[in-house]
Amino acid sequence: MQIKARNPCCAQESCKINPMETLDKLDRQILRSLQSDGRATYDQLAAEVGLSPSAVLRRVKRLEETRVIDRYVALIKPESVGLGLTAYITVRLEKHLESHKRSPMDLFRASVQTWPEVVECAALTGEMDYLLRVLVADMAHYSRFIMDTLLKHASVQDCKTSFVLDRVKSTTAVPL
Repeated sequence: MQIKARNPCCAQESCKINPMETLDKLDRQILRSLQSDGRATYDQLAAEVGLSPSAVLRRVKRLEETRVIDRYVALIKPESVGLGLTAYITVRLEKHLESHKRSPMDLFRASVQTWPEVVECAALTGEMDYLLRVLVADMAHYSRFIMDTLLKHASVQDCKTSFVLDRVKSTTAVPL
């Protein structure tokens, strides 16, 4: 019996192989299909990529375990649930707050997690610190969010808003 040498780094469970190094053409086809229809069955995926359903199942499980596939969700049209106004808000934070032991960025990041109107928050380089994508019902809802929540936050120094007039392209698919 021959024993294969193991990478000492991977002796620990926390060490994972970089998924980008192990994605082949079939994995990418499966991912494209799942991005198009996350409810596709293994039989449907198998027919699309030319593998057996059990081979597709093994590949999908590996993609899930390595976190290439992060999660499965239902995508809801905001307008269909009464959220007809989308705003992008750039936010500049105070650099120092004397009254808190935590940094302004830590305080802001924690607060954003609790604001249901904010569906996306990204840290930025440049003049502004964060970009928020906010979904609200209407201008009155937006005004309440800005005046009662965002501008009252101790870390926020300034913000600027742009409203979406028309969605030219909207996708959740990652280019593969």
